[in-house]
Amino acid sequence: MYRLRKSLLSKLSTGITLMAIPIFVLSLGALFLQSRYFIRQEASDHARSLLDATMHRIKKYMLATEMATNANTWFIEHNFQPDSLLVLSRRIVMLNGNTNSCTISAAPDIFPQCGRYFSVYSVRRGDTIASIREQNYEYFDRQWYKTPVAQGDGCWVEPVFEHTEGEVRTDETVLSYCKPLYDRNQTGPDGKKRLLGVVCVDLSFPILTEAINAGEPEYPGSYYIMLGGNGHYFYHPDSKRLLRKTYASDIDPKAHADILAIGHEMVTGKEGHMHAQINGEKCHVVYRSLPSSKWSIALVSPDSEILHSYNQLTYIIIALIVIGLAIILWLCRRAVGHAVRPVSYLVGMSKQISEGHYDLEIPRTSREDAIGQLQNSFATMQQSIEERISSIQQASEETKRRNEELVTAMQMAKEGVRQKNIFIQNVSHQIRTPLNIILGFAQILRESQDMDEKELQEIRSMMNYNAFHLYRMVSMLFASSDTGASKAWKSQLTDQLFCNELARDSVRYIQDHFPGIEVHLESEVPDSLQIVTNHLYLMRPLRELLYNAAKYSDGQHITLRIEQTEASVRFTVEDVGPGLSAESIDKLFKPFNKLDDLSEGLGLGLPLARSHILSLGGILEYDDTYLEGCRFIVTMPK
Repeated sequence: MYRLRKSLLSKLSTGITLMAIPIFVLSLGALFLQSRYFIRQEASDHARSLLDATMHRIKKYMLATEMATNANTWFIEHNFQPDSLLVLSRRIVMLNGNTNSCTISAAPDIFPQCGRYFSVYSVRRGDTIASIREQNYEYFDRQWYKTPVAQGDGCWVEPVFEHTEGEVRTDETVLSYCKPLYDRNQTGPDGKKRLLGVVCVDLSFPILTEAINAGEPEYPGSYYIMLGGNGHYFYHPDSKRLLRKTYASDIDPKAHADILAIGHEMVTGKEGHMHAQINGEKCHVVYRSLPSSKWSIALVSPDSEILHSYNQLTYIIIALIVIGLAIILWLCRRAVGHAVRPVSYLVGMSKQISEGHYDLEIPRTSREDAIGQLQNSFATMQQSIEERISSIQQASEETKRRNEELVTAMQMAKEGVRQKNIFIQNVSHQIRTPLNIILGFAQILRESQDMDEKELQEIRSMMNYNAFHLYRMVSMLFASSDTGASKAWKSQLTDQLFCNELARDSVRYIQDHFPGIEVHLESEVPDSLQIVTNHLYLMRPLRELLYNAAKYSDGQHITLRIEQTEASVRFTVEDVGPGLSAESIDKLFKPFNKLDDLSEGLGLGLPLARSHILSLGGILEYDDTYLEGCRFIVTMPK
């Protein structure tokens, strides 16, 4: 305390140290807490990525099973005879490597000569496939039969297992996709199509387990959980819980409300992430629902593993605080001592004069004394420091700007690669589906020799529709990949078009490709009205708008209206249907955007239509005031 009262160096160094300590500790503490947040965020993002990859693998197997069932439904319905069903069930299992078994069960008394029951079953056993006619039993009350019949469409049903004691044998358990079979040419007394039976294609649990185990979590102790629609465990590290236990089994609702909340979120088809106390340990849980089913999957990661590196960081932070405080104290004393040295020199000189050394000359403040020299030195040093700091700041700002440009370019490149991959996958799927249908029907035509004219006409119609759909997508791809060679041709507005004739041609075009669709043409202009434009690039947008209206509306209230003003002609395409959400409207004319990933098309139709209209000097807009469906307006200059 005596030194603090008498020494300026001690006062200044102590004061600076006391001010620096809280700032230093708070800065390290904030950095420490922020690092915890970033570690959790990184773990959550990584868990979502792993879960999405696992869901993609599961969805791939489920989609293959659905496609195998749907692709053979039509053939089964047209060959629904006792002798054919056993061959067809065996054919489905043989042609689809991921399929475990297939059952085709007839409705009651469909085949009087075979009795009330008739069911055939084919199962894969190693490298062989066994096919049998099942013994008579009441399969009409089984979930795999009555659920698709009640829904009238294909669906996934809960797993079936025979044993009730001990652990469930997952190698004998299957997930089943079931689809009802109808006689398309015969209806019952109630006017509905006659039910022929149900086809059930099974996906075995080992394949599901293989798909889940293929994506190993990053953190030790993490594991996957899969729940069915009724809350039963489909996948769990504890095999005793499989199929017999639910997420609410053997837990206290008050003590484990967080587990119940996560289970409820999963069985209701929601997705997200939560924290829960599981087996006495706090865990981070990320969950998603599987499309086209009532099932969901979650990834559980213990917080102790997620924050392992963070807990180790605590000891480093403590060491940094101790070392940093010692360095701060040492630097403060050095800095303050250097700062007050000229003052101490003047104090020493003053003491010598007061002791009688009058012959000592006191430097003047006109730069001859120590204070003046110190001030001049500080001024020179300050000017030099300012120049250096300015140079460093300019270099730092330039480096920061270039780094931001590099980060932006990298993000744009990543986004471009991601959009390219998504678009290529979508194009492959959209082109492969009609090609598979055309090839399937071509194989049927090649193998079948006794088909009547009606069946041939249906096959030709389906092949023509899919060929047209394929041609339409290829045309869009060609138009979207145009490098500009056709822009000059678009700008050649030399075609004199009759508006009503163009509209009638577009209506006939849609009705040729959509039998049963009604398009009402309402024209307020005379047949003699002509506009000067480009025929091809005005015809394509009108057909695209009518095509979308025919595909997404009720098909009975589609209207093409033609009006005119003094300088323009307006074509309005209006339909009655579900319309578009506000989110969909915002992305309506952006390339490669669709209502959802499973919808038909490439997301290029409306963007290309607007591009064509704009190149002709016109305007294509969506009328969001129309609430009964969709309304698009094309305004073209005369």
